[in-house]
Amino acid sequence: MTVNFIRTAFASREFLEEVFQNINAQSCPKCFNFHMHTVYSDGKLHPCGLMEQAIAIGLEGLAITDHHSISGYQVAKQWLEDWQWSNPGVRIPHLWSGVEINANLLGIEVHILAYAFDTTHPSIKPYIQRRVTTGEEYQAANVITAIQKAGGLAVLAHPARYRKSHLELIPAAAELGINGVETFYAYNNPKPWQPSMTESQQIQQLAAEYGLYNTCGTDTHGLSLLQRL
Repeated sequence: MTVNFIRTAFASREFLEEVFQNINAQSCPKCFNFHMHTVYSDGKLHPCGLMEQAIAIGLEGLAITDHHSISGYQVAKQWLEDWQWSNPGVRIPHLWSGVEINANLLGIEVHILAYAFDTTHPSIKPYIQRRVTTGEEYQAANVITAIQKAGGLAVLAHPARYRKSHLELIPAAAELGINGVETFYAYNNPKPWQPSMTESQQIQQLAAEYGLYNTCGTDTHGLSLLQRL
């Protein structure tokens, strides 16, 4: 799937939903990558270097998902616009807004990824202040609602990494109206990167059962978009 940045700039969520409908075990890390961090949270990559890698790899689409911050996304967006201006006619990846949010689900802390939201919408503002929220704002139901009010999609990150089983967490998140799950994820940080087969198959089955989108991401914290660390 080839993405044209200008063509999709004003239909970001709709196009992302189209992409999510076609994500599979081969989509990441060289076609799409929806989970990565920069120096604006706990990653090592500067957003400009991240975008240079994305173009070199040939990514068709990506989202920077710093913890409770959209600063990395904003820097990357400006860099991409400048790069496109200097390289007319060259295919570039589509960059969606993204952020990773801590939340309480079934009494434990989970991470919820937000995509394609309006970064200026009031409902998302508590979650992009570089800090974990508390009280009602920390509850998964309210996080999901806030993301969706801002026009975005909510996805349960790495469902098999928590203190409760993904077999419990995914149905609970689905009941709260979550849009998708990070199905294809490498839990043991293999080299080269590849999704963990057993967990991915189980999560994909649950996604189908509950009508959720499948997503993928390397959860990059290091210097390469092709690895987690």
